[in-house]
Formats: sequence, C-alpha cells, structure tokens
Amino acid sequence: MPSLLEISTHLSLQLAVILVAYRLLWPLLRRLGQVQVVAVMVAGFLLGPSVFGWAWPEAQQWLFPTTLEVGDTSIMHPNLTAIYVVGQLGLIFYMFLVGSSFKLDILTTHLRQAGATSAIGVAVPMTLGAIVGWWLVGQGRYFTDSMANWQGALFLAAAVAVTAFPILAWIIYDSGLLKTRLGTMSLACAAVDDACAWILLAVVVASAKDSPGGALLAAGGGLAYVLFMTLIGRPLLARLTTWTPRVGDNEHTGGLPVGPLVIVLLVVLLAASFTDYVGIHSVLGAFVAGLCMPRGQLIDRIRERLEPLVAYLLLPAYFIYTGLNTKLSLIFDPAVLAVTALVLVVSFASKFGAIGLVARSQGMGWREAGAMGALANARGLMELVLLNIGLSSGLITADLYTILALMTLVTTCLATPLQRMFERNAWKNGMIFGPNGEEPKVTGAPSHSTRPATA
Repeated sequence: MPSLLEISTHLSLQLAVILVAYRLLWPLLRRLGQVQVVAVMVAGFLLGPSVFGWAWPEAQQWLFPTTLEVGDTSIMHPNLTAIYVVGQLGLIFYMFLVGSSFKLDILTTHLRQAGATSAIGVAVPMTLGAIVGWWLVGQGRYFTDSMANWQGALFLAAAVAVTAFPILAWIIYDSGLLKTRLGTMSLACAAVDDACAWILLAVVVASAKDSPGGALLAAGGGLAYVLFMTLIGRPLLARLTTWTPRVGDNEHTGGLPVGPLVIVLLVVLLAASFTDYVGIHSVLGAFVAGLCMPRGQLIDRIRERLEPLVAYLLLPAYFIYTGLNTKLSLIFDPAVLAVTALVLVVSFASKFGAIGLVARSQGMGWREAGAMGALANARGLMELVLLNIGLSSGLITADLYTILALMTLVTTCLATPLQRMFERNAWKNGMIFGPNGEEPKVTGAPSHSTRPATA
C-alpha cells in the first residue's frame, strides 16, 4: 500500500500531465472550431487505456494505475480515488460558478418558450432512448443480468436525453452567448433535461437494489431542497449584498473578506452533500446554490478567483477518471459497432430535431433554433457522470459504457461547430444572437453576441 506522501506526490505528477496534455491539444482543436473543454475531454480519453495504454501500456499503467493488489484481493488504487475526489470538487464548484452566472432576467422574459422547448426536448429523446434500451436488454451483453427490460429502457432514456450542463455552460461562455436568448434558453433546457435524467437514474438504481424508497427520496429530497433554497436560503444569502470592497481589505484573499467567502463555500459544499445524499447528484445542488446567490461585487470577485483554478486544474481530473474506464477497442466487434452507430443516430437526431423544431415553432428564427438544437447535443460531463454511476452500480457492462462514452465524445464535438455554422450564417445576413433572439447588427454599438469564430 503506497504511503500518503507517495499518493500525493504521484497525484501532483498526474495533474501536471493532464495540464500539459490538454494544453497541447487545444491549438489543434481550436482550429477545428472546438472550445477548450473539448480539449480536456479528448485528453481524458487519450490518456486512458484506449490510446496511451495501447501505445505504451507500461507507462500508462504506472502513471494512471487503477487497481492495487493487496494479498489475493484487487482494490481500487488510492491514486484513482484521489483523482476522482479532485474531479468531484472541480465539478461541484464549476456548477456553482455556472449557477451564479445564470441570467435569470432573460429566462423570465422567455419562460413560455423555454418551458415548451424543455418539455419536448426531454420527451422525444427519452421515448426513442427507451425503445433502444428495451431492445438492448434482450441482446444480453450491454446490461447486467440483474436488469429488466423496463430498467434498461429507463437508463438509456436518461442517457439519450441528458445534456451536459457544465459543458454547455463552458461552450456558451466561450462562444460569447451567456447574455443571449439562445444561451439562456439552452441552459434552462439543459437544467430540465438533467433533472429528469437524474430522477430516472435514481429509479433504476433504487429498483436494481430493491429499494423503491431511493427514488422517492430523490424526488422528494430534490423538491424540498429547491423549495428551501428558494424560500429560505435565498433571502438569507441576500444579506451578503451588504458587503462592499474597501481599500486594503484582506489583501491576502485577493480583496475578499474571509467571513462572506467562508459562508459561500459552506453553502456550496453542504448543498452538494445533501443532493448527493438524496440521489440527484451534487452538481444540481451546487448549481441551485449558485442560482440563489445574490448578484453583486462579492460573487463577481469569487467567480474571478475560483474559475481558473476550477476549470483548468480540478475539473479536468474528472475527464481523466472517465477516460480510464473507457476501452475503445470494444467497438471493433461488428455487433458493438452497429449498436454504436444506432445509438449515435438516435441520440443526435432526437435532440437536434426535437429542440430545433419546437424552438422554431415557439417563434425563434431557423438559425437560432438550429443553433439551439446543436447545443443540446453537448452531453459531455453529465453523461459521463451518469455512465460512471451506471457502471459502479452494476447496471451496465463495459460494452455499453464504451458505446455511450464514444457517443458522448462525438455528439459533444459536433455541438460547437454546428452552432457556429448557424451563427456565421446569421452574421453574413446582418444578424446576431442577442437577448431577444436574432437581432440586426448595429455598427459601433455594444453587442451581447460576439462575432463567431471562423475556425
């Protein structure tokens, strides 16, 4: 068993390698129209057994060990646990940052459109995913023997319907869409998608463990948490707005007062812990905590201090953890390859088609509706979280894990280039994506939407 010093030393080396890997990938992927988070995702897969492990297995197993032999027993390697914990912390605080940046005023203005788009954008992918999942259970190699047809249907319904809220938020931020109707409605739909997916997953996990109370705890606990944060937490947190920066105020914390900073950190950690406990995952708890934070100089400064550390050091560890569980060599089996193609088509077409058509019917221009359908396919992080839960809970096999992980990578990589294609088309026709949808460009006036990247 490695010592604590050996674990921490090796973890530092692992994080350094992760940083170097995705920074080297970023220039290439930027030319392909991707955002930086995709470079982090791809790095996670490349450093796993499918690529690095294939090219140099000894080095990969030494750098990223997954198991440890203790006598006659094989256990999870302490460094894999450490990577998971670091990634979880990054995930929690990133979701808080997203929630605290969410533009509630734009969402309120377009609430009817967001509601209709969310409902159809969840219902269609879930229905098609459930049909495929029901069929896959009968094939015998994608779900474990303990899974019934209806359980497999619910699991794949969740996997197809989910949109990765953290990844989508990163894409929207990097693309300059945070203050636009497109960005706000896309995030609102993703929040609904993820909430529905986690409830379905809680039902499947609880039923697989013969614990129907687990699903009730997830639904009831999640509702209670949202009500508490909205009715009680938000008014209490509003007191943080009384803080104003002073010259020389706690310079060792970058101008942040220790008391309010500790309160914010405690709220985020307790929220994540509670929602994890009830079964709807820590990311939604952290996001709601961010939503309930009062907007002002304090939260702005906290975001400025936390974001670089969280986004570029802590969060990438989660992608590496996922990459270590993915074995792309499995898809070379003709049967698995055929299922991979089926899942890819169903996943992409159901989200793009459903979101795009309903957004168009709600009054969006076809370019904005198409961009929204493209963004809905950014499954990234949330899909990988769902897959890790499914694998660790004994619901799915390595075959299905790899199929869905590959689907996640492909659909997420397609999201940004397609969105930018629609945005460039709007730009060429004298339009931009703004707070009220497609708006005419005004030369020399400030805009909520930056000119789309040409790469």
